[in-house]
Amino acid sequence: MGGEMIKTRLMAAVLLLSTGMAGLCATAAAGVTPQLPYPKSQPSALEIMQQVYFVNHFYALKNFAITKVKRKITVLVSRAKGKRPTTNTLERYLNNDYENDPVVRAKDLAIFRSGKLRGTGLLITDYDDDSKGQSYMIWLPALRKVRRFAQPAQDDSWGGAGFHLRRCGVAQTRKRNTRIPGKGSVQDLPERYGYSQETPQPLYAASGERVLCFKGKRSIFKVKSTTKFENWWYDYRINYVDTTTFADYRTEYYKNGKKIKFIDRDWNSLGLEDPRALAWGYWYGKNFLTGHESWAVIPKEVVKYNANFKPSLWSERTLRKIKR
Repeated sequence: MGGEMIKTRLMAAVLLLSTGMAGLCATAAAGVTPQLPYPKSQPSALEIMQQVYFVNHFYALKNFAITKVKRKITVLVSRAKGKRPTTNTLERYLNNDYENDPVVRAKDLAIFRSGKLRGTGLLITDYDDDSKGQSYMIWLPALRKVRRFAQPAQDDSWGGAGFHLRRCGVAQTRKRNTRIPGKGSVQDLPERYGYSQETPQPLYAASGERVLCFKGKRSIFKVKSTTKFENWWYDYRINYVDTTTFADYRTEYYKNGKKIKFIDRDWNSLGLEDPRALAWGYWYGKNFLTGHESWAVIPKEVVKYNANFKPSLWSERTLRKIKR
């Protein structure tokens, strides 16, 4: 297996760990830990995105997992324009229980159970030092070896899928390279909108764009942020964030005044005291420039949190024990 194939598999693996995460940045991520308090007053744009970061990293929970229960498992469907869709299934185990560890902030384990990535495992370690990049270990079943990688570059995409490392999700790329909101200013805040929300059903607007549909209306923040890079692939993005839970329902990306991509997310409450304790229901993204679509569905039955997992689960040994 050549280096490009290894890299492609790594990018696809990181995709499945990071899909559906908010477009976050170094400024928003810096200093965000599981101890981040719930805001007591009207938050600023930066504070909103720090809360979004908290939610997307499941910091309200000791651990979070999407497992396999009988035949139910998380499924990712990816389709390029004019091509047949491809499917991968996976399990994921995220551990945030490192409060007493002076170095590690979190560890994230993914195991791919079917599709082209079957038997592949990925372990990501996130560190307390925000200036330090994450470490990656990937188990490649064809080689029967563990490979270590530096943090992927921002221009890398995950095997052509509709989600990109540029968004600094679970796999924050180069934590210092982006900022929110852009140019040091607060834009479109605090605007509140009625935002429809319901169950994940594929509904389409007259333009053909897929839209979210929900039973009740919720109050949201609309946060606009710009990139600090010149001639970047987008000019600005808009996040739609629940004002109570800080769940980010949608992220839209614009270039030259035109929307070029969006990512939708469905969130389910876990019924805990902290309203930020949420779990994903699905993610959907579409790139209007390429026509590429990606859809991930997480059955409620496979979601586990604050479970009694052994700390040794997040180790190289686990990767080596994966069966193809």
